[in-house]
Amino acid sequence: MTSAPAFVPVLHGAAADRPDEADTVIAAETIRDALGRLGYRSEIVHLGLDLGALSALAARRPALVFNLVEALAGDGTLAHLAPSALEHFGLVYSGGTAQSLRDTLSKTAAKWLLQSAGLPTPAWSLDGSGLEGVERVIVKSIGEHASIGIDAGSVVAAGRAAEEIAARQARFGGRFFAEAFIEGREFNLALLDGPDGPRLLPIAEIDFVDYPDDRPRIVDYEAKWDDGSFAFGNTPRHFDFPAADGPLLERLGELALATWRTFDLSGYVRVDFRVDSMNKPWILEINVNPCLSPDAGFAAAAARAGMDYDEMIGCIVSTALARQRKAV
Repeated sequence: MTSAPAFVPVLHGAAADRPDEADTVIAAETIRDALGRLGYRSEIVHLGLDLGALSALAARRPALVFNLVEALAGDGTLAHLAPSALEHFGLVYSGGTAQSLRDTLSKTAAKWLLQSAGLPTPAWSLDGSGLEGVERVIVKSIGEHASIGIDAGSVVAAGRAAEEIAARQARFGGRFFAEAFIEGREFNLALLDGPDGPRLLPIAEIDFVDYPDDRPRIVDYEAKWDDGSFAFGNTPRHFDFPAADGPLLERLGELALATWRTFDLSGYVRVDFRVDSMNKPWILEINVNPCLSPDAGFAAAAARAGMDYDEMIGCIVSTALARQRKAV
């Protein structure tokens, strides 16, 4: 008698009422289809603030929950509640743990941990004070990711940091902070967990093509999500580098792996860097469970490494199941 395929539902909390949320829905649909091709039985489960869907899901005894919860009711600061609840119900899930999400969802908490570990991250301030020697800052949301609340006006003179923090909190809600703006190159490093530990995928650099001098070279919300905008069309990524960049790429890889160890990460992660004019790397953000849409940076890095989309999803699932077997 043939056994039924293992049940691997895809869980998300997106409402699809803004571009970054709609992208999560697209990723969920694409992953569901990939799981089907890999021989799993799958469906999409939407999670709301009440977390009630998880009780019903637990009763169905899934082999694994593919966790794509990046926000609940549009609030990215609540993303850690999903894996916490999954653990409460005894469900195995993919990606980062509840603890790693708690440590990284707050950008300022993550920066404290980076500094404590001796890892380079730009100077920062909660209220805009204490930034002596810093010329310009970028004002960011503390808890929201996907470049929410970041636009061309986010980069201001350090003397205006407090004013800009207050303005953005009034405009977008939540809490913002100021970080020293690193003028230079931007890199994304994708890491994929496996049987032998994290694998560093090919390094990507973001190009800022034909940017005018008065526009900061940043990957803002427009560059990520407004497909008709100048920024979206003029920030391609590339994976090819001259030999002279070899030492820099090696250092970036070392720092990404050190970040993985410092935060005890798992699953799949993207670490974002800026590199200044002295060729020194600075860690900007740690993205646990980054976007897995087919056109997103993580999938592009996996493809560059020779993995097709289904193989990437299969690796995430098999590694999560192996992690659970090891823990038992």
